[in-house]
Amino acid sequence: MPYLAKILLYPVKSLDGVEVESARVLDSGALEHDREFAIFDEQGRFVNGKRHAKIHLLRAFYTSLVVTSQSTLLNKTISLEIPGNNSQKVFHLHEEQQALEATLSDFFGFGVTLKQNSLMGFPDDTDSPGPTVISTATLAQVASWFPGLSVDEMRRRIRANIEIDGVPAFWEDRLFREQGDLVSFRVGDVDFLGVKPCQRCIVPTRDSYLGEAYPNFQKTFTNHRQATLPEWVTSSRFNHFYRLSINTELPASSAGKILQIGTKVEILA
Repeated sequence: MPYLAKILLYPVKSLDGVEVESARVLDSGALEHDREFAIFDEQGRFVNGKRHAKIHLLRAFYTSLVVTSQSTLLNKTISLEIPGNNSQKVFHLHEEQQALEATLSDFFGFGVTLKQNSLMGFPDDTDSPGPTVISTATLAQVASWFPGLSVDEMRRRIRANIEIDGVPAFWEDRLFREQGDLVSFRVGDVDFLGVKPCQRCIVPTRDSYLGEAYPNFQKTFTNHRQATLPEWVTSSRFNHFYRLSINTELPASSAGKILQIGTKVEILA
């Protein structure tokens, strides 16, 4: 039986995530505190893994993430491990924002600012800001294409929000159809709409801790993805095969509901 095995939130876009047992759905359909903060350069562009491989060297830790029926309570502190420093630096994301920005500016070598969007966060796909979905079996299958890469390392590279277990590899490819035809599915009592397979960027090609590129990652991925694409998949959604995990939207009826680890996942007729 398909069930929700993992929930991962990324409080600061492009930094490390945190695994939680439950998460609340916002009115926008995003998960509360996922990509709530993001780092920007002086031109207003994201400072992320797509543009700056150096960001992989930062380690981020969060504490006191507790979900209630009303909200997800996040102690707004971040602990950073910065290369060349012997200890973690702890910052309150509001009260010590300037100090955090100064530390990050020194690390990157240019001025940065930290911005917050508590309504939707800063998703890559603003048209489909719901949680991204993948299966545990898919992560294991894809990791097997790359000698030396573990399932956890692939998980860190793909950075999906929710992980489904109890299903075979690429089960999540059932969650999209032709363009404009959304797939309804339910996780516990939270309704979802599957939209499309997620187009991947340069980030999965790099070591999630060091930023070093894996040789021929995208070519290897694309060849295997095409070769293993299930027969029943809506292949018209693959103008290329560098796609993995599913982008979603959540209907208004899901706002305020809680996703909970261990709950059943079902595709609705």
